[in-house]
Amino acid sequence: MTIQQRNNVRLLGQGPRVIVFVNGFGCDQNMWRYLIPAFSDSRHFTLVLYDHVGAGQSVAAAYEPSRYNSLQGYAQDLLDICHELQLSRVTAIGHSVGGMIAALAAIAEPELFEQLLLLCPSPCYLNEPDYHGGFERADLEAMLTFMETDYVGWADTFGPFIMGAPDRPSLAAELTHSLCQTNPAIARQFARVTFLSDNRQDVIGVRHPCLLVQCEQDLIAPPEVGAYLQAAIPGATLVTLPIAGHCPQLSAPGHTLNAIEAFLAG
Repeated sequence: MTIQQRNNVRLLGQGPRVIVFVNGFGCDQNMWRYLIPAFSDSRHFTLVLYDHVGAGQSVAAAYEPSRYNSLQGYAQDLLDICHELQLSRVTAIGHSVGGMIAALAAIAEPELFEQLLLLCPSPCYLNEPDYHGGFERADLEAMLTFMETDYVGWADTFGPFIMGAPDRPSLAAELTHSLCQTNPAIARQFARVTFLSDNRQDVIGVRHPCLLVQCEQDLIAPPEVGAYLQAAIPGATLVTLPIAGHCPQLSAPGHTLNAIEAFLAG
């Protein structure tokens, strides 16, 4: 089994500018479909899309609990893909935990990357005395217990909560479907790794040009998180979209593309 098979890697275009899209928790590469057409000129862009092991059309049998007991395992997958495809000067666009995965990969091998564009990232979801991550530990533990006892019920409940676009129920239904397509056993461990991780000390090691895109109202990564990351990452640019929700690439692709294109043009 090749790395490309393991992660269901898909390549679009053959241009010199390489963009790798890194999915968030429970999402597959289809979640980027509204952004892809903006980079469809194959003379200028090479687009790399892939699925985390256990999600989408990846090979779930490749999952190793010891490898994926931290986000570093997922960051290594991203690095493996870059090496396999012999990529360089990569622009990584990561959503949610995919943003942290991209950041960890760029810290580990900075020579591979040119810039980071992070949509609704969070280095820590827990509230601390000097930090607002959005969740109390008891609430997170209750959510994870719900997931472990009734994964489909959890997806039905939290899909709309994560999407945050009540006026567009089809988007919440799509996210719920994507969550349900993920291998439940793998998803449960990935969720625990994601929501209990603390990468605040890691992100200060980012040295690449970095765009942070947050939503004005986001229950998963509240505005305080974006402000924290802007202060922690040297020279980071923060753009706050005038929308609610945690998946702006789906719920507000126009706003999201405007922020991305302005940063890339700069």
